[in-house]
Amino acid sequence: MTSNAESGPASGNGRVGASGPTRSVWLHLLKISSAAAAGGTVLCAGAALLLDDVAAAVSSTSGALLVMLFFGISLLVGHFVGRNNPSGAIGMFVATYVVKVVGFAVVMFLVGAPQWLHARWFVAGAVTAVVLWQAAEIFGFSKVRLQIYNDPENKENPDA
Repeated sequence: MTSNAESGPASGNGRVGASGPTRSVWLHLLKISSAAAAGGTVLCAGAALLLDDVAAAVSSTSGALLVMLFFGISLLVGHFVGRNNPSGAIGMFVATYVVKVVGFAVVMFLVGAPQWLHARWFVAGAVTAVVLWQAAEIFGFSKVRLQIYNDPENKENPDA
C-alpha cells in the first residue's frame, strides 16, 4: 500500500522482517573492538617506528596487544557464560576481572620489563588500544537490541 500523505520512497512488496534475538552480542563486540584497536595499534606502531626505532614499535604493539588480550578475555567469558546463564554473566565478568588484574600483576612483577622496552611507547600503544576498544564497544552496545521485558501474552487470541 502506498500513501501520498508524506514524501519519501513509495512502499514496495519487499519483505519486512521483525527483529529477533541477537545470536552473539559478545563475539560481535569482540570483532569490532579488536578491529578498531588493531587499526590504532598499526598507526601507533608506525609512528613509533618513524619517530624512534623498531624496539619502540614493538613496545607500542606489546602494550596494545596486552590491552586487547585483557578486554578480549572478558568478552569471550561473556559469550560462553551468557549463552547458558545470561543472568550469571555479570558475576562472571566481575570474577574474571579480579583474576585478570591479579594474574597480569603477578606476571608483570615476576617477568619485569625487558631491556628493549620503551616505556613511553608501551603506554602510548596501550592507551591507544584502550580508547579505541572502548569507543568501539560503546558503539557496538548502542546498536544492540536486548529484550528487557517478556512479550505480553495475548489472552484473547493465543495465535497472535
